[in-house]
Amino acid sequence: MSIGAVAWMYEETLARPFVVTPPRNSARPDAEARRSAEATDETLMRSVAMGDEAAFRRLAARHAARTLALSRRMLANAADADEVLQEAMLRVWVNAPHWRAEAAFKTWLYRVVVNLCLNRQRHKSFAPLDDAAEVPDPSPSALASLERQEADAAVARAIAALPDRQRAAIVLTYYEDLSNAEAASVLETTVSSVEALLVRAKRTLRAELRAQSDDSGSRT
Repeated sequence: MSIGAVAWMYEETLARPFVVTPPRNSARPDAEARRSAEATDETLMRSVAMGDEAAFRRLAARHAARTLALSRRMLANAADADEVLQEAMLRVWVNAPHWRAEAAFKTWLYRVVVNLCLNRQRHKSFAPLDDAAEVPDPSPSALASLERQEADAAVARAIAALPDRQRAAIVLTYYEDLSNAEAASVLETTVSSVEALLVRAKRTLRAELRAQSDDSGSRT
């Protein structure tokens, strides 16, 4: 299958994330379709290795949203994150025949996504884009919401400024809810190394957020 065909399947999956359309020449009975929907990631990956497009769509539907969120937190750029996800899904298709279930599929996929993000960051400088300015709503609930948005934006800026592997450790453990052991598998390092990355990352985040707060206060 060509790269363009894989990209088309991925885009179709995002447009209809929970609907799997089998290839035209393969009319699945309902029972078989249900088994496909309930199959584990590892079972689906073995089917993808045999060229099963429906299994590929099912895997993409299961993991696209979470892996896109991971990419966006790593890159702080929506367009770059979408490109990374498309490349990751292409690698799922291309590497399926050589994939070995030495780790959970999600761990393997996260490793692919994180490495793609780190490689992109090494070759491209970027700056998070601020949201377009909006006319403020003076109501108390709107002000509280705005304060939360500003706090979230401050945290996002601080995370974006972290060194690559510290940012990856924070995103994987705090946002993707991976254990330290799972994060270590994604980053291909030891649990103690992940723990050290988290200690340094949290220290850096506290200092950065304090600096942002001081800077904001000096302008008021």
